[in-house]
Amino acid sequence: MSVGERRVLLTGATGFVGAHAIPALQARGFAVHALGRRPPAAETTFHPVDLLDTAAMRRVVGAVRASHLLHLAWYAEPGLYWRSPANLDWVAASLALVRAFREAGGGRAVAAGTCAEYAWGPEHLREDALCAPATLYGAAKDGTRRVLEAYAGETGLSLAWGRLFFLYGPGEKPGRLVGDAIRALEAGARFGTSPGHQRRDFSHVADAAGAFAALVDSEVAGPVNIGSGTAPPVRAILERIGRLTGRPDRIDFGARPLAAGEPACIAADVTRLRAEVGFQPRFDLDAGLQATRAAYGAGV
Repeated sequence: MSVGERRVLLTGATGFVGAHAIPALQARGFAVHALGRRPPAAETTFHPVDLLDTAAMRRVVGAVRASHLLHLAWYAEPGLYWRSPANLDWVAASLALVRAFREAGGGRAVAAGTCAEYAWGPEHLREDALCAPATLYGAAKDGTRRVLEAYAGETGLSLAWGRLFFLYGPGEKPGRLVGDAIRALEAGARFGTSPGHQRRDFSHVADAAGAFAALVDSEVAGPVNIGSGTAPPVRAILERIGRLTGRPDRIDFGARPLAAGEPACIAADVTRLRAEVGFQPRFDLDAGLQATRAAYGAGV
């Protein structure tokens, strides 16, 4: 590594957030080294490796000798990841990755957590709110954070944990609310959904990626919420999409029941993200939905 070069290891570079994280990190002066099975579309230094193969991963991490780590990779198949035993594989892989990074001389690590770590209920969830996950996915993330924080304390590693809330934007896989709604309505199909009174904190994926890049580029330690700080009703979000596509009459509210146990509100307190990390989003909800619809129209 040349004098003054900041080299960041990025996992999940081909994922929803990771693809947007590459330009956000590069804009902050990082040389991005992507680890994974497939190379990202953006120009980076790519190292092919299966992160679940601990020995292979350790060889690559030891060779790169990065100063920073942004760990976004995890099992994330829509509809399946909440309960999948694959979460256990990613707990082990994440712990091994951070250990290998630290033992190779790395100094600053940021990993992606989830709002599913919290005991949902408070109007706006602060980072010091009770963690009592209701799913295997949330428990796996929460357990990983607890072990990594203890490891960081023992080894002097600078560690932050970005708790993601809800996302939308270009590149969404089928099975996610905003992308599915835009695709259906643009095609003239009907879109069946719940009554939509539940409130959710949605961020444009480029803002979430920018927040992670800012967190990597800071010295802030511990959990930090990655969200918008606002939680409109899902119904209001879909009504905006209906107006944008010119097909508000094709949304069937109440066609599907709300899933059992769904909380009335999941919203992030973003005080740490704004005040300590210093991150400000580019998109409000209206601008973000407009940009997302435009990207789908362009085939993105």
